[in-house]
Amino acid sequence: MASPVPPRLLYIGGEWVAPVKGGSLPVINPATEKEFARIPNATSEDVDAAVAAATAAFKSGHWSKTTGAYRAKYLKAIATKLREHKAVLAKAETMDCGKPIDEASWDMDDVATCFDYYAGQAEALDGRNGAAPAIDVGMSEFDVRVRREALGVVGLITPWNYPLLMAAWKVAPALAAGCTAVLKPSELASLTCLELAAIAAEVGLPPGVLNVITGTGQDAGAPLSAHKGLAKVAFTGSAATGRLVAQAAAANIRPASMELGGKSALIVFEDADIEKAVEWAMFGCFWTNGQICSSTSRLLVQEAVAPAFLQQLKKRAEAINVCDPLTEGCRLGPLVSEGQYRKVLSYVEAGKAEGAQLLTGGGRPAGAPGTAGYWLAPTVFAGVKPHMRIWREEIFGPVLSVGTFSTEAEAVAAANDSEYGLAGAVISADPDRCKRVAEALECGIVWINCSQPCFCYAPWGGIKNSGHGRELGEWGLDNFLSVKQITKYVSPDIWGWYNPPSKL
Repeated sequence: MASPVPPRLLYIGGEWVAPVKGGSLPVINPATEKEFARIPNATSEDVDAAVAAATAAFKSGHWSKTTGAYRAKYLKAIATKLREHKAVLAKAETMDCGKPIDEASWDMDDVATCFDYYAGQAEALDGRNGAAPAIDVGMSEFDVRVRREALGVVGLITPWNYPLLMAAWKVAPALAAGCTAVLKPSELASLTCLELAAIAAEVGLPPGVLNVITGTGQDAGAPLSAHKGLAKVAFTGSAATGRLVAQAAAANIRPASMELGGKSALIVFEDADIEKAVEWAMFGCFWTNGQICSSTSRLLVQEAVAPAFLQQLKKRAEAINVCDPLTEGCRLGPLVSEGQYRKVLSYVEAGKAEGAQLLTGGGRPAGAPGTAGYWLAPTVFAGVKPHMRIWREEIFGPVLSVGTFSTEAEAVAAANDSEYGLAGAVISADPDRCKRVAEALECGIVWINCSQPCFCYAPWGGIKNSGHGRELGEWGLDNFLSVKQITKYVSPDIWGWYNPPSKL
């Protein structure tokens, strides 16, 4: 199968360049296990070059010192090109990471919307700085105001489950703020991020404002996160890797925002509409082939309705359309790589070994094309207990663990008994109960009578081992801004702290 995009080199300083050491990595289609492209494997030398290009662009002031309205024109132009290239980008993403083409197309819409949204935020930043009211400090002699300015050169490290969308969540606000950036996408899915670089060049984004390097975490990600030339690192990925990134940034006394893993709970009460609840339970866990940090993969169902719920869940899960992910209507594709596939299978075996009931799935789905590919059927375990690994650990695959509860207090306690705190959800016909549970859940995002909706206008992020900081909305822009206090002495009188010398 031919690549839907041309091969790309590294994008540094507005130019396409080969990595200094000339290495490359294969791009494997997870549905077929066949190589269909290659990407450069950058090393520390390439990271140095990218940071140098971003530093020169930042210090020139041509981007960082311009108006937000000026930067917004480029962000809007990028959004327009993203929409023009939507079909090609979606196909590349599906072939790169295995997600169904319908999901990839939806993601491309979100990517374009994200750039448009932050174009508006860039324009609004002019107003925030220009019309900032004075702060009342209790002394009329001083006029105290704040100004928001770009942090500087930022390193952006993004994952493989939403390759271009997660990049947009960081690139768009960073550029809107006036920062210059070095983007390092996951080596498992880099194609569309390289295409973003091509679009940046196409719209005439000033050289060095956005630099894109591809390569492994060890060869490119580690030297980027530890680079002394960065003002900040923004990372999305696993908690284990996030610790290393945060430690590397901290060694340079630089901030690092972390959007990490999760093991989110979905609580279904006995008064819920079973059909609707089952739909959201499946969407919450099987969307993106189960490879999503906010997946509500811990399902808590009230005892009174658990048998009926599980019966319908099994039936519906087995009816999910599994086929070639490039086919419209596909609802579950392969896992991203052989390594991820084996990891998820090991959790399936752990669930069975620890005594959970395998309700459905656990192996290769009947609808998977051919005999190759990293395919796993939608998998549901019932009777899962809190001590089991499939309940406590992030699996990152289409595996749903189901437990039961009797009281609201018991459900909330079980949901909060986790090292993670990214998201949570509650489904009930009682609005007061939904409000109580939403306020009691220990996480950064709560969904009521749904699971997984995400909007670029609202904050996204977690607590505990799910990280810190918030992306999206105005909070996403603030991630890349520094607040400067500007205080002016406005009194006509001498300050007079020291007695004037005697004239005698």
